[in-house]
Amino acid sequence: MKKPRAWQRMLSGRRLDLLDPTPLDIEVEDIAHGLSFVARWNGQTIGDWPYSVAEHSLLVEQLFDRANPGVATRWKLAALLHDAPEYVIGDMISPVKAAIGPGYGALDDRLSAAIHLRFGLPAVLPAAIKKEIKRADRISAWLEAVEIAGFSRAEADRFFGPMDAGAGLMRGLAIRLRPPMEARADYIARHGALLADTGAA
Repeated sequence: MKKPRAWQRMLSGRRLDLLDPTPLDIEVEDIAHGLSFVARWNGQTIGDWPYSVAEHSLLVEQLFDRANPGVATRWKLAALLHDAPEYVIGDMISPVKAAIGPGYGALDDRLSAAIHLRFGLPAVLPAAIKKEIKRADRISAWLEAVEIAGFSRAEADRFFGPMDAGAGLMRGLAIRLRPPMEARADYIARHGALLADTGAA
């Protein structure tokens, strides 16, 4: 039997097989472009612009950096890229992911591994780093929920955990709603700066 394929033609000209991705077909410009047009919260947020996954990723990297002073730059890069597969598979809210089952997670894992290898990271991140990125992701979700997704603080605490410990990390940070091209440019710039600092550029 022929092996199934699910090709996506990227604006860079790359042809990415979503079922069997290779690092050679990954470009940061494609990631940044896709993520800047993918809306968090299924688009159910206040404001004149959707809150994009690119914007969310920039915030998560900031939170991760604040929570882990002195952490190696490569792990900051991993934090920035934590949702990168969503540039081709979109952002699904957690209840939908659970309903779809393990197939979604397997697809996400394969894409993550290819993306990590493309930018000099291990295919699978160390458990401790993954845990800290998840923590920053959860703090970001809490902040987004309260500021732009219509949640009360009590509701956000119930879904994402109380944020007493994360309050200091959030200090001075705000959710930014802006045109996709601005988030895209900042994502590419931050990725380039981190990659250069790791020596992998």
